[in-house]
Amino acid sequence: MILPLNLLEQYRDNVYELTCATIRRAYQITMTGDEELDENDGKVVSTAVHQILTKKVQYHIGE
Repeated sequence: MILPLNLLEQYRDNVYELTCATIRRAYQITMTGDEELDENDGKVVSTAVHQILTKKVQYHIGE
């Protein structure tokens, strides 16, 4: 799995929020690691986007 383009094409919410959530999740994965990272050849951003789009990770953009 590289970048989940089919899920990204279907995404209809705020792209800015998706970007912010991806940045934050990628930082978390870098600091703590994740079991999906090995399956994705160490690609942190792709792993973060996939986890958000498949709803494995929930996000909330606060004020």
